[in-house]
Amino acid sequence: MGFARPALMLATLLATPAFSASLDVAWWRDGKIEVRQLRQGGTAPPPFDGARQVPLASLWKLFVYVYASDNKVAMPDYRCGGRDPEEVYCCDAGQSIGHDAALAQSCGPFFSPKRLMIAPASWRQYWTGRLGSAPAGDFAWLADPAQLVPKRTVRLDSLLRALDSIPAASRVDAEAALLRVVLDGRGAGTARWFGSQLRVKTYSWHEQRRADERIGGAAGWLADGTPIWFGGAGGSSNVFEQWAPRLAASLPKVGAADDGGCVVVDYFKRYPIRAVRGERGVAAVGPLNGRYHVQFDNGQNLALRSSGELMLLQEKGGRPQLRGRFGVNEYVARVLDREASTSEPEAAKALAIAARTYLQQNAVTVAGCQQIADSSATQRVSPSPATPAALAIARWTDQLIVDGVTVRYHSNQASEGTMAWSEAVRQAKQGKHYDELLAAAYPGGALSTFGNTGARCRRLAQNEDWLARSVPRWQRVLLREAGYEAPPQAPLVCALQSGAPYSEQSRNRIYMRPLATREDRITLAHEYLHLGLRNHPRGQDEEYVERLARRLVDLNLEAL
Repeated sequence: MGFARPALMLATLLATPAFSASLDVAWWRDGKIEVRQLRQGGTAPPPFDGARQVPLASLWKLFVYVYASDNKVAMPDYRCGGRDPEEVYCCDAGQSIGHDAALAQSCGPFFSPKRLMIAPASWRQYWTGRLGSAPAGDFAWLADPAQLVPKRTVRLDSLLRALDSIPAASRVDAEAALLRVVLDGRGAGTARWFGSQLRVKTYSWHEQRRADERIGGAAGWLADGTPIWFGGAGGSSNVFEQWAPRLAASLPKVGAADDGGCVVVDYFKRYPIRAVRGERGVAAVGPLNGRYHVQFDNGQNLALRSSGELMLLQEKGGRPQLRGRFGVNEYVARVLDREASTSEPEAAKALAIAARTYLQQNAVTVAGCQQIADSSATQRVSPSPATPAALAIARWTDQLIVDGVTVRYHSNQASEGTMAWSEAVRQAKQGKHYDELLAAAYPGGALSTFGNTGARCRRLAQNEDWLARSVPRWQRVLLREAGYEAPPQAPLVCALQSGAPYSEQSRNRIYMRPLATREDRITLAHEYLHLGLRNHPRGQDEEYVERLARRLVDLNLEAL
């Protein structure tokens, strides 16, 4: 059964203490470090602050991963030869490991700067740009990749500030890989307590004062990008096993993270709409903003609210049609509001994961978005904005799905492969956790992750360079366009695997094919405009966006 906590190996138990009296925790927020000490009896541990020296241990691999990913450094799979003892963390002899698994499993040979041919000058320039000054003083440990050795100690506040310097777009792939730690890595089984809120690289090293003792823990980010570090006696697996519940309860409140992905919902497919009326009468075709009443042919009425995420369309026969476009977590939260409730949080977490899994298994991909109908035959989706409680549950379970089985659910009828909401609520009231509810409903399944985009970014340097040269020429036109806001930083342009080009607003990315024709350039300008008009209803007006994109590309030709 996929959700059971795997037993620790005997060798691990013999090599690490069974009990740690304290756990040190620190995070960086609002330009300063905050520290906590958790205790389980024993004498009080010595206090610490940001000046504390902590072992770099295997955390150096995280910085190499980020650098290589952000600078398009090739990271070929590592093939295990069976002679390097460090390969125990990588793969069996004759097998290979990729960069994501190498990070989650802490495969040191994979990230060797020499193997990846990382140039010291480029490395130094990159971190100088991130930290705002040359890596010196507190950041001397980042000055040269050759200095990234496990035995090195660094100031805790320096480590956290370095993690804080990495923007969301640069850490997104690392975070996706590190979500595996609480599922099947050294923190296996602790997703019960953390959900998807913890994206950390584990470490274990020798205690400075006593070489025969070990310190273990992890460092990385919370879901909102807050840098985090924690450490205690024993290896990292031991620390997770012992401290997970208390650590989860002690973490700072996680702020709202960007909602990745794109879901298009066709509303009321089984109930023909007669009219949609707003405060000023019959609503016009286009984005809806405000309060409305939907009148159905069967005489029923439904009130809803929209802030531009709902679009009123007109079918070929003239009949009104409603379509919504959301991020994945907003979609999951709206399903919770429509299909169930959040009164029993553990049951709500289970249903949120089931709903996200159902979406991944049943939606079709259209123009880069997952598209699904709002229907009792699929999933019913609230047409009004998600409640804060439902959105919090969806974010807490972000990217978590059930893998290996077909997932269905019903309000009160359980069957093979089908979770009954009423039964989940009953079990939750008895003290069952969400992972136990999922294990009971979907035996043979396993908690896993599915990135909201469904795609990783293989960057197109030529496309990015053309866009970087073009945007300054476009500014005199764009600054006169109502609703335009320049993206906070240059978007990443990623290779499209299949389907139509699209932009992912929450992660500031454009997915398309390499530039070859004028139409490709118009496509790139078109998707850039979707990012620049992300907060304005005109951003959903495809005809307007296409006309403006062609005008911008013509400006480039005039400049030649």
